[in-house]
Amino acid sequence: MPTLFNQAMAYYELVIFVLTFLVLMVLVILSFILMAAFLTLYERQTLAAIQRRKGPNVVGFMGLLQAFADAFKLLFKEQSAPLSSAKIFFIGSSLYVVLFSLFVWAVIPIGYGSVMADLADAAFLYLISISSISVYGIIVAGWSSNSRYPFLGALRACAQMLAYELVISVILLQVFLFVGSLNITEVVLAQQENFDIWFILMSGPLAVIWFICTLAETYRAPFDLAEAESELVSGFNVEYSSMTFAFLFLGEYLHVIVMSNLFVIIFLGGWLPLPLIGHLFPNVINLIPQMVWYGLKLWFVIFSFIWIRATFPRFRYDQLMALGWKVLLPLVCALLVVAVFFILITNIIY
Repeated sequence: MPTLFNQAMAYYELVIFVLTFLVLMVLVILSFILMAAFLTLYERQTLAAIQRRKGPNVVGFMGLLQAFADAFKLLFKEQSAPLSSAKIFFIGSSLYVVLFSLFVWAVIPIGYGSVMADLADAAFLYLISISSISVYGIIVAGWSSNSRYPFLGALRACAQMLAYELVISVILLQVFLFVGSLNITEVVLAQQENFDIWFILMSGPLAVIWFICTLAETYRAPFDLAEAESELVSGFNVEYSSMTFAFLFLGEYLHVIVMSNLFVIIFLGGWLPLPLIGHLFPNVINLIPQMVWYGLKLWFVIFSFIWIRATFPRFRYDQLMALGWKVLLPLVCALLVVAVFFILITNIIY
């Protein structure tokens, strides 16, 4: 009898654990989806303010329910697909884009110890790997549509990702050399040790290049050539409608939020306060939660994405490729050589 009772208790605890895990996962996924949904609303209202016009302001108080209205509209629209498309890959690619945009969040810390999965020195390798293979969703979306414009948009996305992913990898290599660790949390702590001096103040050119590459990797203006409506109608998502289109749209905005988080962590000190203030006024700074500092920096970076979209015209595709391969990649490689010599000389002197 005790044995049967112990087995029953073990099964009961397992069921409770599984149910708790599933509930938490659903809540986390819903929070990220809401984050992306309200980012679209924030972008529309910000663009309206910059262009001196009215944005979405009808549905709900100050238009706050517009994101839900758009979601319901897409939910109840008819799902269609080209007759000659590969249906399984056509639908699966949109889900693939969303899932891999969510996987990245597992290792992003928004405060000291506030991370879902602490992979230690494997965290950045995980990020690079997930970010690199996420483009396959867009490639398959364009190919499975069996249409010219989507396929051209998918090819553009692939070439664009390859060019700028290399530049980002070289920048990360320099960050690893200065920090001496592949742990994301250690990158923030390394900035804290230097009187909260952020890396953007010590390596401004790298931060600017990273931000440019982020715009290209997330297919944002002025590098949104994978979805250039004047050339490709809507790029790789031309044939998508209803919820499959919503998933592709959601994946793109989640990717923007992820890359903004990485910029905050690497170059803006993550959850650290403003430079020197934490050391000069520690009692005052301790009253402000880490997530507040993190959220303010994240808002600024996301606002910069929108600001640039409203300001700069779209590049030509040959200009985009030339910028990545002929300008940014040689430049970051040269900066890498300088960084290596600086570290070697510093180690010899000290």
